[in-house]
Amino acid sequence: MNTGRPKHARRAFLQFTAASLAVASLPTFAQSVTAGTKLKIGIIGSGNVGSALGTTWAKSGHTVMFSSLDLEKDKALAAKVGSGARAGTSREAAAFGDVLLIAVPYHALPAVGKDLGALLKGKVVIDACNPFEQRDGELGVKAREVGAGLMSAQLLPGARIVRGFNAIGAARMGAAWQEPGKVGMPIAGDDAQAIATASNLIRDIGYEPVLIGGLAMGRHLQPREPLAGERSADEIRKIAAGLK
Repeated sequence: MNTGRPKHARRAFLQFTAASLAVASLPTFAQSVTAGTKLKIGIIGSGNVGSALGTTWAKSGHTVMFSSLDLEKDKALAAKVGSGARAGTSREAAAFGDVLLIAVPYHALPAVGKDLGALLKGKVVIDACNPFEQRDGELGVKAREVGAGLMSAQLLPGARIVRGFNAIGAARMGAAWQEPGKVGMPIAGDDAQAIATASNLIRDIGYEPVLIGGLAMGRHLQPREPLAGERSADEIRKIAAGLK
């Protein structure tokens, strides 16, 4: 029977429902342990986004390792942040982190996937990378066509990806803790436990996570999309309900 719903819209709806039910069904004990645990976070890419988030996580009690192509810069950043921060190579950060934040230009993701390889397998990875056609060339075009969430999963095989921190300017990322819960953070992912882990880290720095669906819906989490900018959790849910 034809319900009139486009196939891609129905698929996105089913993915969203499955992810939501999976998170809701996580054992209470597992959720409470995750929420109460201070984690080691490897930052792959310590530019504006990585440095802002890593600094705030360190100040909230987690331990972070900054990494980029400039180790001396990362050492200076870690020294500035102080307690809870250190610096290393990208491989060291990937091995160190219970959770990884990847915040690099999108055209660098293939190299990240190749260089870090097995170190990514089974790790919760928060994907903060955005594709731009002019900057990222053919890969940027393809990622926007396929969807950034699904493309990132192809480029980082084995990682348990949660797409987040894609639609808010880096200058504001370190300020949410001043008014906890006021600003929502839309996220997308297929792995229920990875979503739960990322959600707790997001709350730790003042945002209210809002699951908008599976990785296929990650295409909506980037600049120039309806979810871009700072909004309350309720506003994000209303916008997300109309997306396909």
